[in-house]
Amino acid sequence: MAEMYYVGVDVGTASVRAALVTREGLLRSTAEEPISIWEPQSDHYVQSSSEIWEKCCTVVKKVTQGTERSQVRGIGFDATCSLVVLDRSFQPVPVNQDGDQQRNVVMWMDHRAAEQAARITNTGHGVLNRVGGVMSPEMQPPKLLWLKENLKESCWNKAAHFFDLPDFLSWKATGSLTRSLCTLVCKWTYCPPEGWDVSFWSTIGLEDLLENNASKIGSVVCSPGSRLGDGLTREAAADLGLDPGTAVGASLIDAHAGGLGVIGADVKGFHLPCEGQPITSRMAMICGTSSCHMAISERPLFVPGVWGPCLSAMVPDMWLNEGGQSATGRLIEHVVKGHAAYTQLQEQAQQRFPFTGENIYSYLNSHLSLMADSCSAVDLLASGLHVWPDFHGNRSPLADPTLKGMVIGLSLSQTLEDLALLYLASVQALALGTRHILEAMKEAGHDIRTLFLCGGLSKNALFVQIHANATGLPVVLPDQMEAVLVGAAILGACASQDYSSIQEAMGRMAKVGKVVQPDNELQSFYERKYKVFLRLIAHQREYQALMKQR
Repeated sequence: MAEMYYVGVDVGTASVRAALVTREGLLRSTAEEPISIWEPQSDHYVQSSSEIWEKCCTVVKKVTQGTERSQVRGIGFDATCSLVVLDRSFQPVPVNQDGDQQRNVVMWMDHRAAEQAARITNTGHGVLNRVGGVMSPEMQPPKLLWLKENLKESCWNKAAHFFDLPDFLSWKATGSLTRSLCTLVCKWTYCPPEGWDVSFWSTIGLEDLLENNASKIGSVVCSPGSRLGDGLTREAAADLGLDPGTAVGASLIDAHAGGLGVIGADVKGFHLPCEGQPITSRMAMICGTSSCHMAISERPLFVPGVWGPCLSAMVPDMWLNEGGQSATGRLIEHVVKGHAAYTQLQEQAQQRFPFTGENIYSYLNSHLSLMADSCSAVDLLASGLHVWPDFHGNRSPLADPTLKGMVIGLSLSQTLEDLALLYLASVQALALGTRHILEAMKEAGHDIRTLFLCGGLSKNALFVQIHANATGLPVVLPDQMEAVLVGAAILGACASQDYSSIQEAMGRMAKVGKVVQPDNELQSFYERKYKVFLRLIAHQREYQALMKQR
């Protein structure tokens, strides 16, 4: 019997990826294409849904090349939680003053609506309890309000459909306007089984979105992985190089797909503290440009500054809490590439790894090992250098987009060693930020014993080890490093009905690859480092208060 496959498509911040995945969760082939990002003005980040769909088609054709179409049983999409705007004819509507019609996507990291988000928070409406008490500018209501207030003629009055990007992709594939519970519950304040809260939308001045049975933002919903419509339409099948009718699963936000791709793995034999415990003892961390911290529970838990609880947003019938850091990979890149020694770093890395393709971070990790005394840990090198990592605001657990980054311990020196130390201190700060989120979740009732990491930064050995050391928890890395693509493929597998549930598919297709244990000898060091970390934010707020005095 011929092998059966599923296709997972992941639309990240800067690229579109696809994978051909087996029934056992093994990646047979992958492909990647870059996508454009425009920054027409500060804090405005936009993309093109037409370009994104074209790149989806390109990567799917690449990964299925040489495979019989009949062998592809299903396809699933995940994407960033960006906002797509279309008119009545499903054509793009521009989302910026320059009026370029193709630039119709307000990106997830676009913070233009910070003032609208603050106003929504100040309403104190009950729906805010499900987003940690604070409306983030990365959610859709403030972005929609910004469009209404700032682009009424050129955008708002012409718009007939507002999609989360994952739902746009599943609509494009199937023609179905059914939205995923993942997107609507996590980013739009939808609350099953009641649905849209009329009083909320009226309070913030967007009651017009509920006209015609909320046709502009969606009235029919389903759980992730549910089969949509009649599968691929003829047009979409031709675009993707697959058979019409191929099953399409309701989509996920990209981080949630990563969660699916790791959190359900069978851990027997790895001697982990979560073995024999319910899945609620695990937290999935999806680490890329930004990071998301996914914890699930059997009952709703309200965590201040953490999004959720959201029912069936990742795993059906389970409640999801989602913490996050708005800039992780982006922060590391900013710190490294902005340093005076960056050019020297590039030259040294090229000399050491001329043919292997090793990146600058592999070089930095090796350089730090050389800097450390052979009998002391690399972590200790940053004893006198401390970073507060919120250069793009704090998503969790403080939920304050106005916070800024801080660095304590700089000198006049700008050597490669200084760059390596600042990189190390930044990674430590991100890990301590994860610890901060974990402590907020623990106080609310979560009992998390093991971290499951995936995403681009999970390939950085130093980043992974420091997360284990700083949190005191073991870190599990997936067998297939592209766990987000496995998660997307799981959606297609469920839609094909080859598996009876998301839970069954996770258990079969997600696998443990490597376990990284914390270095217990560093526990005292990180206890002290964490105390400094918490004082940094206390000082930042103290300085802000001082400067506001008259």
